[in-house]
Amino acid sequence: MEYPNTVQDRDEKFLTKAIEEAYKGVECGHGRPFGAVIVCNDEVVVSCHNMVSKNKDPTAHAETTAIREACNKLDRIELSDCEMYASCEPCSMCFGAIQLSRIKRLMYGAKAEASIAKGYKASISNALRGTGVYQTTTDIEIKQADGNLAIIAEQVFEKFPKSSA
Repeated sequence: MEYPNTVQDRDEKFLTKAIEEAYKGVECGHGRPFGAVIVCNDEVVVSCHNMVSKNKDPTAHAETTAIREACNKLDRIELSDCEMYASCEPCSMCFGAIQLSRIKRLMYGAKAEASIAKGYKASISNALRGTGVYQTTTDIEIKQADGNLAIIAEQVFEKFPKSSA
């Protein structure tokens, strides 16, 4: 008899895919090392990476790109039955988009400090860290990966040179 995967196995699978997207985006020259996956009913809806350089669009972060593509694919603007897996802690803009799309759960790999240490300047949302006034109004479950998966997510910043932005 085969038992369903545990939540931890499921989280690892989808977060690993987001981390792979981070590598893919840089390797093909599309943007910085960030990836995001949106899941609905245990199925990947979209898997995206940062597209800032390719699209010449400073808002084409992995998370916002994933939200745009998921909304188009599902033909709706609310993703309340979806979860997002992000390779790194989202910036304020991305967190705002996550809230606006009503994504029910966010899991991220690397803490923002890992990207900031490599020169990626990001204003991290106080709401995401639970210190902002808006934290009490969100219905999003937020969880950071722990153990080896968090370390693996942070290693993407070791592979690529410092950002000048």
